[in-house]
Formats: sequence, C-alpha cells, structure tokens
Amino acid sequence: MYLRWRRLLPSWITVQPVELPGRGSRLGELAQESYASLIESLCDELIPRLPEQYAFFGHSMGALLAYGITQSLSARKLLLPATLLVSGCAAPNRQDGERYSKIQGEAAFIADLRKQGGTPEAVFDNPELLAMTLDLLAIDYRVCGSFRHAQRPPLSIPIHVFGGRADEIEASKLDDWQLAGTQAFSLNWFDGGHFFLRQSEEAFLSILVQRLAESLNGVPCEAHATA
Repeated sequence: MYLRWRRLLPSWITVQPVELPGRGSRLGELAQESYASLIESLCDELIPRLPEQYAFFGHSMGALLAYGITQSLSARKLLLPATLLVSGCAAPNRQDGERYSKIQGEAAFIADLRKQGGTPEAVFDNPELLAMTLDLLAIDYRVCGSFRHAQRPPLSIPIHVFGGRADEIEASKLDDWQLAGTQAFSLNWFDGGHFFLRQSEEAFLSILVQRLAESLNGVPCEAHATA
C-alpha cells in the first residue's frame, strides 16, 4: 500500500516504508514479539538513516510503533520527526492489551480479520496463504498485547490523527492522542472502517499532505477538522 503512495503523493514527499523483522525481504529474520524490544531494535536501525527533515506515519499497530520510536528518540535526545501522523489506533493511554489476548484459535483470528475488512477474500480461499497470514497476525497481536502505557513527557511535536467513521475505535480514544504531545493537534474523520485509508484513499491522502505541509511550515491547524 505504501509503495502505491509513491505514485499518488507529491514529488516533495519521499515514502520510505519500514519493514519489520520476519516480513517481506526480512522474512528470514526472527520476528520480535515484544513491543519494547521491537521499538528499540527499530530505533537503532533508523537512527543512522534519518534525514534532517522527516515525519512518521503509522496505521493501526504501525501507529503504536511510530509513537514508541518517537518516544525512544526523545529519550535519547535525538532529532524528532516534524510531526507524528497516526491512523486507526487508540491513543497510548487508551490501549486495551486484553483485547488481543482474548482472540485465541484459528476461527477467532479469521473472524477478526474479516471484521477489520483489510484482507482480500482470496487470502481466505488459499489455505497456505491464510496460514501465513494468521501466523503474522498472531505475532502482531502479541506485540500489541505487550504494550504497556507509561507516563512519559509529552512529545514536543504536532500530532495529527485520522479515523474511520465506521471503525470500532471510539472517538474519545482517538481524541486522547492530544495528551501525547504539546504542539498542534488535529483529528480527521473519513468514510470507511478500520481500513478507511484504502476506502477513502483520495480524500485521506489529500488531508495527509495538508497536515504534513502544515507541520513542516509551522502553520497552525484547527483543533478538530473533518473530511
């Protein structure tokens, strides 16, 4: 999906997906199942490659990882991203670790996949592909389930949040992202469920570019905007 964005976003934005151990070209590496360990590992990898001006975007678990990496950079007193862009993810103080531990067994995983709506139907029709997907999903759930919210100094960068109107994540859980930062904050809503960024891609990318430009140029934004 992010590779597709390279064709759709303005030329001044360079999209650089972050691949996790045990995925894609890193399939031969051991997947991390601890949130804290994964954050530190990713942070160590990213530090030598970070440009002078950059931003983090993350969706769902990716949003939680982007937040954790930014907190780790802050703790190390290193250059922070110009902004943190997060979508489809409850604020750190509203994370529910028990939600992930309650989903046990293949039937429960498949039901949750279908409910989220981001998995092509072809995956469910292919036993081998489905098995691989469920294995990765189980790792993701263990990572998210191991997250523990700790009181940390708010980030001194803008935080912009995106949500789907039909997603199960409550508005208050997205709104609480403003507690994680001290600078500009916005919350934009789009038609669609958990994967609204696919269902409302054009509208979403338009606002994403706007929020990114505002953050890079230091332009204040409305506290709560809608799309």
